[in-house]
Amino acid sequence: MQKRMGTFLAGAMAALAMTVSSAFADTTIKMVEVITSPPRTELLKKQIAGFEQANPGIKVELVSLPWGQAFEKFLTMVQAGDTPDVVEMPERWMGLYANNGQLEDLGPYVAKWKDGGTLGERAKQFGSVVDNKQYMIPYGYYVRAMFWNKKLFAEAGLKEAPKTLDEFMEANKKISAIKGKYGYCLRGGPGGFNGVQMFMNIANGKGAYFNADGTATLNEPGSVKGLEMLADIYKKGYAPKDSVSWGFNEIVTGFYSGTCAMLDQDPDALIGIAEKMKPEDFGVAPMPTGPNGKSYPTLGYAGWAMFANSKVKDDAWKLMGTLLAPADNLEFAKNVGVLPIHNGADKDPYFGSESFKGWFQELSDPKTFEFVTPPTHLENLGNFYDSVSVKNFQEVLLGQKTAKQVADEWSAFLTEQQQAWMAKNKK
Repeated sequence: MQKRMGTFLAGAMAALAMTVSSAFADTTIKMVEVITSPPRTELLKKQIAGFEQANPGIKVELVSLPWGQAFEKFLTMVQAGDTPDVVEMPERWMGLYANNGQLEDLGPYVAKWKDGGTLGERAKQFGSVVDNKQYMIPYGYYVRAMFWNKKLFAEAGLKEAPKTLDEFMEANKKISAIKGKYGYCLRGGPGGFNGVQMFMNIANGKGAYFNADGTATLNEPGSVKGLEMLADIYKKGYAPKDSVSWGFNEIVTGFYSGTCAMLDQDPDALIGIAEKMKPEDFGVAPMPTGPNGKSYPTLGYAGWAMFANSKVKDDAWKLMGTLLAPADNLEFAKNVGVLPIHNGADKDPYFGSESFKGWFQELSDPKTFEFVTPPTHLENLGNFYDSVSVKNFQEVLLGQKTAKQVADEWSAFLTEQQQAWMAKNKK
């Protein structure tokens, strides 16, 4: 009897151990996305579901932050100790978190990654601008080009997209003379600085953020003229009054609804526009050139990063490696509107369509189009881009400050940041 009882207890303990083990077997990866939209989030959930199915025992908790408040909301999470394992990292946030030692160096993971061999050099370069360590792997690139409404242009007596800033302003004037129509979908709200800075660079004839001594270029005479040009577009009624607060969704809607005839945007805008407009009714042209015959489109990017304090780093990398693998990345790029990261992806028929002509014209003509990437090494760039610059640009549009005043403020801030970084990283 005692022997049978011992056998029973041993079996019960083993079963209990298996139950406890099973209960704690699952790994949960916390993941935060910040550049959100309903279709984009659904695609990400679909890819995550495929990952979970292929990796039993691993669960992904996805947190989606609204893009308009994402910088502040995510910063609050981190400051409260609520850090994720994997985070979507816009290029301008990287300096803040990488310089503070909060991001994992992904270099060792990439070195062993089965798909690392086809990873493009730009992805390696742009993801390692801080300390030459791979703190982030981009999932794609955002390159600016000019959408134009062919029907509205024809109604205004115009036959083609503007090739220069002078032609751009002339098109604004003629199209805005049509009742209820505007020339330009101006982005005065969140995320607008990339476009503002781009027009300032084009007008200034210089693509660099900084001179060799670390002084910022944004208050140089040409740059100020570019900012004044955008203010004139708003003040003269070439853009809708409520565009002072427009973000991405509003400018895209403004274009495909036929409210305004021009929109400078990345390939991600093409998704919504192609759904709402006939292919023959719009085109995508290269950005206009400035007085020196050159243009300086912004090249932005975002990607996936891992927090250094993650307790599940191997599983977190497994998730990142899946999302960044050629097949998933190509699907993501097509649906989100970025240029993909792996070599050979540009041969896909989707990216060879007429709609991508403007972007690939820019890519194929480096003498005319010089791409500008944000100074992502600067620790406070995220706050400047997503908060300070938005308020200041709106002040210019509303006549509360002059373009020169704001350009001086921006230049002083960026000069201080760059020169401090130069001093700290002096070779």
